[in-house]
Amino acid sequence: MCEDEHGIESFDGIGRRALFVTGAAAALTLGSVTFASGSDATDRTETRTVSGTLPTGSPDFVYLPVKIPRGVREIHVAYTYEKPSVPAGTAGNALDIGLFDERGTALGGEGFRGWSGGARTEFFVRADDATPGYIPGRIRPGTWHIALGPYTVAPQGLPYEVTITLTYGEQDAAPVPAYPPSRAKGRGRAWYRGDCHLHSWYSDGRRTPAEVAALARAAGLDFINTSDHNTHSSHAHWADQAGDDLLIMLGEEVTTRNGHVVALGTDPGTFVDWRYRARDNRFGRFARQIRRAGGLVVPAHPHATCVGCGWKFGFGEADAVEVWNGPYTPDDEVTLADWDNTLVAAVRSGNADRSWLPAMGNSDAHRDPDPVGTPQTVVLADDLTREAIQEGLRAGRSYVAESKLVSLTFSAAGAKGEHAGIGERLRVAHDTPVTVRLEATGVPRCTVRFVTDQGVLFTSAPLPVSGSGTVEWNTTAQYAAYVRAELRHETAAGPVPGALAAFTNPIFLGT
Repeated sequence: MCEDEHGIESFDGIGRRALFVTGAAAALTLGSVTFASGSDATDRTETRTVSGTLPTGSPDFVYLPVKIPRGVREIHVAYTYEKPSVPAGTAGNALDIGLFDERGTALGGEGFRGWSGGARTEFFVRADDATPGYIPGRIRPGTWHIALGPYTVAPQGLPYEVTITLTYGEQDAAPVPAYPPSRAKGRGRAWYRGDCHLHSWYSDGRRTPAEVAALARAAGLDFINTSDHNTHSSHAHWADQAGDDLLIMLGEEVTTRNGHVVALGTDPGTFVDWRYRARDNRFGRFARQIRRAGGLVVPAHPHATCVGCGWKFGFGEADAVEVWNGPYTPDDEVTLADWDNTLVAAVRSGNADRSWLPAMGNSDAHRDPDPVGTPQTVVLADDLTREAIQEGLRAGRSYVAESKLVSLTFSAAGAKGEHAGIGERLRVAHDTPVTVRLEATGVPRCTVRFVTDQGVLFTSAPLPVSGSGTVEWNTTAQYAAYVRAELRHETAAGPVPGALAAFTNPIFLGT
C-alpha cells in the first residue's frame, strides 16, 4: 500500500506498490496496470485487481492506465465500492466508471470508448459487441484508461476495487453502424409532437430502444431525440425503430458536474465530451461542436435539485431551454419564472427578435413508470425532418403540452388584419388595439393566464369540463411587449398557481 499527500491509496493486482502521478484539481492518474506481453492462446484469460481509497475533495476524474498487449480479444471490467452510512444531509459515496482506448483521454479527443456512470457494476468491450453504453471496435494494443468519476464522496472516504480481465484470441469483425433516416413521412407544414429528452438502457435507463419507440408512438409523438448520458453508443441501435410515423433524431445528454445539456439532433456518431466545470471555460467549445454536428444546444432542467444538475454555464450559447422536465414540480415553476425573466431582458435589450430564448418541455423518462411524452413539445415545422423540426424549435414556433390530448391555437391580431402566431411578432403601432386569442382542447377545468413583460395581466374563469374553450383578451403593444399563454389545473386554495397543463412561447407585439 502507498499513500501520497492527497490520501489516495492504490494497489496493483499482485500486491506491489502502484506508483502514480497526481494531477490538477480536475483529474488524477494512478499507476499503470500491466499484463503479460501477449498470447496466441484462444480464450485464455488474465486478471488484475486494483484497489484504493478516494478521500473527500477528490478530483472529478481518476484515470487508471491499463497496458493492453497484442492478441487481446475482449476487455472486461468490474468494480465495487463501499457505501457507508452517513448523517442526514451528507452526501454518500457514488462512483461512476467509463473507458478510453489507446488514443488517450484528451478532452474532446478520439479515445472515448464508453461510459455507464453508476448504472452498471461491470462492462465489456470487443470488436463485434460491447455492453450498452460502450462502443464496439478493435482492441488495439497500447495504454487504455479506465475512468473513475467520484461523483460524491462520504466523509469516511470511498474505498473501491477494480478488476480487469483480458481474454486473448482472434477478434471478430466490427459491425457497420446503421442509423435512422433524418426524414419521416410528414404532413407538410403542420404541428408535430415530440419528446427530445429520453433515456434507454444505453445509459441509466431501463428501456430498450424498441420499448421507448413503442411508448413514443402510444403518446402520439411524431419525433423523439435520443439523449443517453455521456455516450453516443445508442446511435447505431435506433434504425429499425424509425418509420414513416416516427422521426428519430440522435443526440446525447451531456452531463457535467455543473449542469446538463441536451445535444438535440446531432449527426450520427457524434460524441460530446462532458469532463469540465463552468470555471474551466470549456462549454463554449462543445456548444460549437454540437452546432457543427447539426444539433441544437438545450440546457436541461436548469433548476433541478439533484447533485450537479443545476445549470451554471449561462444561456449565451443556448438555442433553446428545457423549461418543463417530466411531471410538473416546483423546480419547473422556478425555471418557468426564470425563463420569463430572459424574455423581459430580451425586450429591454431592444433586439428581442434575435436574442430571446425559446422554451421547450420533455419527459426525461428513464424507466417504468416514467411516462414518455409527458410533457411534449408541439412544434410548427415545414415537414417531419430533422432540419425542419430544429428550425421550428430554434424559432420558438412551439408550445408545451402535458399529453397528446392537449391542443392549442394561439394568435394575436391587429385592427387592420395584421396577424401573428407563436414565436412571431405582430408589427403594429404601440397604441393599436390588439386581440389575443387562445383556442384549447383537452384541458378540462383549466384556467388560462396571459403573461406579459408586466406579469400576469389576465386570468380566465375555469374552462368547461369538456376541456374545450376559447379565450380572448384585448391589449396594446404599449401595455404588453409580448404575451404568452399558460393553462393551469385548478388549485384547492391559496395564491399558488396550479400545475401546468400547457404553455406557449411568446408572441411579440410592436414594431
